[in-house]
Amino acid sequence: MRAVLAMLLLLGLAACGSSRQAGPATGAPAPHRAELGEPISCVPYARARSGISLAGDAWQWWDAAAGRYERGRAPQAGSVLVINRTARMPSGHVAVVSRVLNSREVLVDHANWASGAARGRIATDQRVVDVSPRNDWSLVRVWYPRINDLGTTAFPARGFVHSRMAMAGR
Repeated sequence: MRAVLAMLLLLGLAACGSSRQAGPATGAPAPHRAELGEPISCVPYARARSGISLAGDAWQWWDAAAGRYERGRAPQAGSVLVINRTARMPSGHVAVVSRVLNSREVLVDHANWASGAARGRIATDQRVVDVSPRNDWSLVRVWYPRINDLGTTAFPARGFVHSRMAMAGR
């Protein structure tokens, strides 16, 4: 059993990463669940925190959720924000919404949004802002602790996967 869990963790570590990501949260936030040790990548972290059972790279979660989980453009606490892949972030990224602040701002918990020695760390209550022209969460900026502000890169986002199962005919 331990060998299977170790293999799953290793596979998950390859699922979400980037060569240029925001730095670690201030201090060393503790994982929300004891079995979520560090280092960990965003996919197994989001899966464990949200209860959404999807596989694949982070950017694939949006399509993988079709017909299985509700999806939408409006954030809800507990939902998973799916950030699309880019040239600098080929696996994309997923983050769990911890709190909705307003229609254009949320706080997220996520893992592996760092590089260097902080790679694979868990960061909690990190600010994400919708900067899309139509307020549809298709373009977001993510908190960058090194500058104590939002990062300068706007990332393309697919939307939010909600933990509710999709209903047939919806």
